[in-house]
Amino acid sequence: MKLERSIGAFARARNVIAGGVNSPVRALGSVGLSPIFMKSGAGAMLYDLDGHEYLDYLMSWGALLLGHAHPAVTRAIVNAAASGTSFGTPTELETQLAELIVSMMPSIERLRFVSSGTEATLSAVRLARGYTGRSKIVKFAGCYHGHGDSFLIEAGSGALTAGVPNSPGVTEGVAADTIVLPFNDVAAVEAAFDANPAAIAALIVEPYPGNMGLVLPRAGYLAELRELCTQHGTVLIFDEVMTGFRVARGGAQAREGIRPDLTTLGKVIGGGLPAAAFGGRVEIMAALAPDGPVYQAGTLSGNPIAMAAGIATLGVVAQDATLYERLETIGLRLTAGLKAGLDRNGVPGFVHCAGGMFSIFFTPEEVRDLRGAQAADRRLFAKYFGAMLEHGVYFAPSPFESNFLCAAHTTAEIDRTVAASDSALAELRTAP
Repeated sequence: MKLERSIGAFARARNVIAGGVNSPVRALGSVGLSPIFMKSGAGAMLYDLDGHEYLDYLMSWGALLLGHAHPAVTRAIVNAAASGTSFGTPTELETQLAELIVSMMPSIERLRFVSSGTEATLSAVRLARGYTGRSKIVKFAGCYHGHGDSFLIEAGSGALTAGVPNSPGVTEGVAADTIVLPFNDVAAVEAAFDANPAAIAALIVEPYPGNMGLVLPRAGYLAELRELCTQHGTVLIFDEVMTGFRVARGGAQAREGIRPDLTTLGKVIGGGLPAAAFGGRVEIMAALAPDGPVYQAGTLSGNPIAMAAGIATLGVVAQDATLYERLETIGLRLTAGLKAGLDRNGVPGFVHCAGGMFSIFFTPEEVRDLRGAQAADRRLFAKYFGAMLEHGVYFAPSPFESNFLCAAHTTAEIDRTVAASDSALAELRTAP
């Protein structure tokens, strides 16, 4: 595959952009490639500078539930921009999107918009600390909650891909207030509460961790976290930046029947534009300024263009009664096909799936936590990623990231992907 224009674009970018990219995992370093520069997308397809076409399972890291350039979303963006790009004042669009979110996610009674998932998680943790008067937080190894200092201790996503889950610049004081535990181990959570009585302000978790690959909770695990947080007066925060409105209409919490105290959202709610939110119980959100003492602000929070894109996206979600059923169906078809291909080619591996998310692990044992994800064969993943590119399929460029389906993916494209994977695995098996 010739990528001369992308290689040239990367060389140019490196002259003025740190590392040549604005998010580290885009560099494709973990799969031994130079970043591919895209010029357009339509539906389930991506098109690069060199004229190659890809069936896209990155979907802007999960933000594009409806696919690229969905007509309702692009129309809403154009109409909103014609009235002005930003005002620094409230608009009715903010209320409209908030009403849609509250109507579909019952645990959120009040919310606050921000511009990124990192802002949402940082703000939710600050709010939990202010509300409880406590300082410590619990997070889980391999979960990624943005690049806030507290979250870069045993982080997932790009930090894990780059091999720096404990970033320089994170102080010892911050680290001392962050308790990192293995995912899916309730005994470790019980021990942490026993060792830190009345000191843990919040427990933050991705209910379906998607930043060490997609790892699913064991049966009853999330309910046990809910019970422990209630017992100890700790705020339970579900980070649904990735899973919110992607694995179900009400997110992972709806699939699991768990009601967290606070929820963070992003990606889908912006329809591909920068928008995120945090929200939850009225009494906790009342501690937020201007009603309460916990301060948070943002110049572009609730930006009217992003709100319009979010309203259009969630409007489609609200009206399409079969959307999540279709995503679940094609997701199971895809993952079953990928797993069968692994077995046919004698490649040890597992494929995890939840709604519109899936991941491939090249490992003979089921992955339940960060240690299991790290045991997977990264070299084989890198070769597989490159082979899939040659077959016109763009997966997430890291074994520690999830892949995403969208409403535009068809059964025919799913079958094409399965066939491409089978061919790629056969080629890798016979390669010298």
